[in-house]
Amino acid sequence: MKITKAIFPVGGLGTRFLPATKALPKEMLPVVDKPLIQYAVEEAAAAGVEEFIFVTGRNKSAIEDHFDHSTELESTLLIKGKDSALQTVQAMMKPPGSVSYVRQQEPAGLGHAVWCARNLIGSEPAAVLLADDLILGEPALKEMCEAWNGGNMVATMNVEAERTSSYGIVTPGEINGNLIEVTGLVEKPNPEEAPSTIAIVGRYIIQPSVFTTLSTQSKGAGGEIQLTDALSSEIGKTPFFGYQFSGTRFDCGSKLGFLQANLAYAFQRDDLKGPLQKWLRELI
Repeated sequence: MKITKAIFPVGGLGTRFLPATKALPKEMLPVVDKPLIQYAVEEAAAAGVEEFIFVTGRNKSAIEDHFDHSTELESTLLIKGKDSALQTVQAMMKPPGSVSYVRQQEPAGLGHAVWCARNLIGSEPAAVLLADDLILGEPALKEMCEAWNGGNMVATMNVEAERTSSYGIVTPGEINGNLIEVTGLVEKPNPEEAPSTIAIVGRYIIQPSVFTTLSTQSKGAGGEIQLTDALSSEIGKTPFFGYQFSGTRFDCGSKLGFLQANLAYAFQRDDLKGPLQKWLRELI
């Protein structure tokens, strides 16, 4: 079965980037010249997703505007003959009816945000992408969809033992190439209690039964409704695997990760690589 729907939880406040995010959604922070949320949408589209569901909150209208037509801008670019810029703007547009917005009325956790999209998902499996997790290289969700054969799946990577308290951590079972059987799952364990150093990254493929579990509104770590808790309750009922993606992940929810992502993506650009190398040599 093909994954055709994706959920983008974008209702967070972005407090770690204040004051920049006081009026600007953190998902609209640019990496080089493209906002984080656009990278996530493009990754989903590359995986075959056809319906894009944004779970928003207050002061997030900039995201809606970004994926909508801007008549004045497009007309101005057309008149001035800026064809390349016009194509760039129009390329972001999705077919009418393929983009939906749902309001998360309270910041009650990732699980709550995903649950808010339940009526638009129905009885299908769906993808979940967190824009904060920016992955350079092969589209991680595409890799996951190609390996997925039913059940639940999460993107995973190895982290240092002392950092397990910042992630959902997997208890691994059988490992077959990039696929890791998930036999247990715990949210943000202390390093001495972590079952492994295999951490979950913000890419998921979830079964509709996960929404049933989330509807109980049970709170977990941090007093929030955790998606990992709902996924953990599915273990033994449906296949559950982690997928070790091939790309490089940047935590753009942190200032350091955001700066690292900007440099890494800039070095991928032919028009920026040379000047950056020269500037770095002069800086050092």
